[in-house]
Amino acid sequence: MKTDELREKYLSFFQSKGCIRRPSDVLVPKDDPTVLFTPAGMNQFKNQFLGIGPLDFTKATTCQKCLRTGDIDNVGVTAYHHTFFEMLGNFSFGDYFKKEAIHWAWEFLTSKQWLGLDPSRLTVTAYLDDDEAVAIWRDEIKLSPAQITREDEYENFWPAGSPTNGPDGVCGPCSEIYYSPPSGGKKVEIWNLVFTQFNRVGAPPDNLRPLPKKNIDTGMGLERCAAVLQGFESNYEIDSIKPLCTTAGDLLGVKYDFSGPTGRPLRRIADHVRACTFAIHEGCLPGNEKENYVIRLLLRRASMEAFRLGKHEPVLHQLVPMVAQMMAAVYPDLKQTTEIVANAIKAEEQQFLGVVDRGIQKFRKLAEVAKRENRSVISGDEAFDLHQTDGFLIELTQGLADAEGLKVDMQRFNECREEAKRISGRGAFADSVMSEGPLDALRKTGGTKFVGYDATAAVGKIVGIIADQQLVPTFNRVGHAEPIGVVLDQSPFYGESGGQVGDVGKLVTPDGEFRVDDTQKNGDLFVHIGHLVSGQIKTGSTVQAQVDAARREGIRRAHSATHLLHHALRMTLGDNATQRGSKVEQDHLRFDFAHPKAMTDDELLKIEDEINARIASGAPVQTKVMPIGEAKKLGAMALFGEKYPDNVRVVTMGDFSLEFCGGTHLSNTGQVGLCRIVKEELISAGVRRVTCLTGPKALQRIRETEALVGQLSSALKASVPEELPKKVQLLQDELRHVKQELSKYTAQSLAATAKSLAEHGEDLGGTKLVVHAAECGREQLKEFVDRIREQSTSTAVLLGIVADDKVALIAAVSKDLLAKGISASDAVKTAAKVAGGGGGGRPDLAEAGGKHPEKLREALAAGAEYFRGKLRG
Repeated sequence: MKTDELREKYLSFFQSKGCIRRPSDVLVPKDDPTVLFTPAGMNQFKNQFLGIGPLDFTKATTCQKCLRTGDIDNVGVTAYHHTFFEMLGNFSFGDYFKKEAIHWAWEFLTSKQWLGLDPSRLTVTAYLDDDEAVAIWRDEIKLSPAQITREDEYENFWPAGSPTNGPDGVCGPCSEIYYSPPSGGKKVEIWNLVFTQFNRVGAPPDNLRPLPKKNIDTGMGLERCAAVLQGFESNYEIDSIKPLCTTAGDLLGVKYDFSGPTGRPLRRIADHVRACTFAIHEGCLPGNEKENYVIRLLLRRASMEAFRLGKHEPVLHQLVPMVAQMMAAVYPDLKQTTEIVANAIKAEEQQFLGVVDRGIQKFRKLAEVAKRENRSVISGDEAFDLHQTDGFLIELTQGLADAEGLKVDMQRFNECREEAKRISGRGAFADSVMSEGPLDALRKTGGTKFVGYDATAAVGKIVGIIADQQLVPTFNRVGHAEPIGVVLDQSPFYGESGGQVGDVGKLVTPDGEFRVDDTQKNGDLFVHIGHLVSGQIKTGSTVQAQVDAARREGIRRAHSATHLLHHALRMTLGDNATQRGSKVEQDHLRFDFAHPKAMTDDELLKIEDEINARIASGAPVQTKVMPIGEAKKLGAMALFGEKYPDNVRVVTMGDFSLEFCGGTHLSNTGQVGLCRIVKEELISAGVRRVTCLTGPKALQRIRETEALVGQLSSALKASVPEELPKKVQLLQDELRHVKQELSKYTAQSLAATAKSLAEHGEDLGGTKLVVHAAECGREQLKEFVDRIREQSTSTAVLLGIVADDKVALIAAVSKDLLAKGISASDAVKTAAKVAGGGGGGRPDLAEAGGKHPEKLREALAAGAEYFRGKLRG
C-alpha cells in the first residue's frame, strides 16, 4: 500500500466513525510560544483538551506535519528517526474513550477492508495498573496473554513518569501496538493510544484524580506504518522517501545503497531537505534565532554531508522539486513555492560552502594542536572563535571533534556566547547581512546610485528587502523585533564607509513607512537597516527617501573638521603624523594618527587654534572626481591600506588640504562654526587618538565647563575663577594633614582591636583561631592581620569586610602551622567560594574576593571550619 493511500484510508476510516476530518496544523505555529515547531497531532487541540473556549466538535482525526530535532543525531542512522514526519491521529474530547479507541484501532489494522495486517503479528503493551485496557485487549479483542505486556509509568504513561515525578495536570495511561515482521526482524511500534483520564495533584500516593471528561489522543507514525505495509524494515525505503535518497545520490554522483557507506549521509540529506522545504514553504527561513536557527542547522548539516561526499558546490536545492512532487497529492501548494524555497536553500548553501571551507581548515589546525599537546578537548574559546568569527555552527565543530576522538568544552563555549550577546550592539544584524547570499543576488541587478552629496531627499525604487537574512518580496510585519534591510536603486542615504557613519531617516511609500536606523555600504550596494513603522513595503515600490537633515548637517561639520584637524596635526607635528583611522558622527569626531608620544598642552592648543583659524577663514570646500593617478600627482593624501577605485573623489579645502574622500562635506570651512579638542590618548603602540566636538556640541561643552567652574567657585568661595587653583591647593594640604592624624588613630585602634581579638580567640590545642568581620578599609586588612599575628606565636587568622558592595577576605597562619600543612590560601579559597568568588596566595598569607556581600558571615564560618578541621585533625 502506497503512503498516500494509507494516509487517506486512515482519515476515511475515522470519518466513518463520526470523527471530523481536520486539516494538518501549520508546521511553524506562530501563536504557540511553547514550541518552535509542531511536534505532535494533539498540539492543535490544546484548547479542546484543556476545555478552553467553545467545543465545536467532540472527536476528530488528522494527519499532522511534525518536526522534531531531539534525536537529530539518529536521523539517517536508525531505521525510523526523522526530523520531519507525518503523524496520523484520532482524538476524543469527552466523547468516545478506551473501549472505542482500542476496538477501532484493531479494526483498522486487521480488517481486510482497511489494512488487513495479520493479527498474530501484533502485540500490545498496557500500563501496569490499567486493568480496564488489559481486559478490553484480552476479553473483547481476544488477544492471548502472550500478546499483552504490562509496563511501568516510564514506558506506558503520558507524560512519562508523571504519577511519581509530575508535572501536575492532565495525564493518563497509554497502550502501544507493535508489529513483528515476517522476516523475524525487530518489532516496531506503529500506534500509541493515550487515555487522558486523570488530573495529577501533588505527590503520590492517591494523587491521580479522575477527570469528569476523559479524552483520547492517539498517534500513528505514517512513515512507520507505511514501512510495515510495504515490507521494509526502514522508513527510508518507502515510496515517499526512497526516491529522495536515490535522487540525492544522483545529484552527488554516488549510488544510494541502504547498507553502503553512502546510505546514512544520503538519508540525512533527504530527511533534512524535506523538513526544510516544508518549513521554508511556510516562511521559516534560515536564520540565527529559534526556529530559523533550527532550519539553518538542518541545512548546514545536510550541506556538510554533501561536502564530505565530494560535492563542493550548491546541490541540495535541486531536491526541492522532488519533495514537492512526492508530497503533491496531499500538499499541492508546495509546488507554488518550489522556486522560492529552492532559492532560499541555494543561498544558504552558497554561504555555508564559504564557511565550511574556511572553518574545516581552521578546525584541523586546532585538532592538530590539541593532539600535539596531548589534549582531548577543543577549548570553548577556540570553538566560539570558529562560531563567531567564521560562522561555523557549534554542532559542526562537535561533529568534527567527535570524528577526531575529541570533545568540545561546551560550558566555556556557552559562556563565550552569552558574553557576546551581552556586549553585541546595533551592528550585529548588519555584520551578518552584509556577508550573506541576499546581497550577492542583488548585486547581479546593479548597485545603488548615491545621490546624497547635494541633497537629503530623493525618489528611489526598492530593489530588495532582506528579512531573516533572505530576500523577501514583501514585508508587512510592523513592530518586527529584528531589523530588516532595504536596498534602493538610488538613495540620498550615505552608507557607512571611510569613517563616516551611515545616515538615518525614513523611507515613505504609498503603502507604508520604514524607519532607517542605520545605512551600511557593501560594495556598490547601500542597505538601509531599520524597522517597518506602518503598512508594508514591497520590492518594486517607489519611495521618498528622506535623510535626517539635522543629523547629516552635524556629520558634514564633523567630517570637514576632520580634514582641518589632519592638516593642523601635520603642520604642528610634521608629515609623519599620518592618518590611521577615523570615526565621524554628528558633531563628534575621533581621529587616529601615527605619533610616538603624547602631545603637550602647547601642541594641543596650537592645533586647536589652527583648526579654528581655518574655520574663521571660510575657505571654499570643493570636490572633484578624477583618475587616481592624477589625484596622486596633485598630492592628494590617501589612507594607507585602503583600496580605492580607478576614479577617486578628491576634496579640496582652500589651498591647504587635499585628500581622497567619499564622504559628505560642507561648502566652506566657516560652516563648521567651532571645533574643540576634548581628549587626546594612546590607543596602541605608536598611534594616538584625538577626539573633537564641532558646532552645537562644541558650544554646549563650553557652556557645561563654564557652569562647572561657577559651581566650584561657589563651593570653594573663590571670588574669581583664577583663585580656584589656590583654593584647591589649600584643601589638599588640609586633607593630607587629616589623613595623617587619622592614620595615627587607626593604627592605635587596630592594635587595640587586634589584642582583644587575640585574647578572646578560640583556643585549639595552643593555637589561637581568630575569625572576624572587620570594619576597616581594604588597604588596612593586611596591617590588621599582622597586628593579630603579633599577639601569639601560633595563630590562624581569617578576616573579612564588605567594600564597594563586594566581599574582601584575607587569611594568615603562623610559621609553626605551615609545617603542619595548614594553608592560608586553602582557607581563604574555602571562604571565598561561599561568597561567590575566589582567590589565593602564599601558604602563610592569602587574599580573595566575593560577589555576595550578604554571605560574608557564612563565608567566614566556612573558612573557620577549614581551620578547625586541620587544627583538630
